[in-house]
Amino acid sequence: EKGGKWEVALALFVDMRTARVKSNTIAYNAAISACEKGGQWAKAIALLIDMSASHVEPDAITYGAAFSACEKGGKWEMALALF
Repeated sequence: EKGGKWEVALALFVDMRTARVKSNTIAYNAAISACEKGGQWAKAIALLIDMSASHVEPDAITYGAAFSACEKGGKWEMALALF
């Protein structure tokens, strides 16, 4: 989950889905957190939207990572829109 490894984390998440492994809250949280640490706020939000579309329940960790990603990207308006 280190900042420079967000691409690897996201690729693993995509590979998991391609292999038809059911994604859960923990998997999404890891991917969103990796994007947050890598400064990829738009990808973090896209994952949050995909999470909802996939009927996976976000939790406090999910929202915290998404908020932090928006904050780090200077997109505080987007963070407020998550409510």
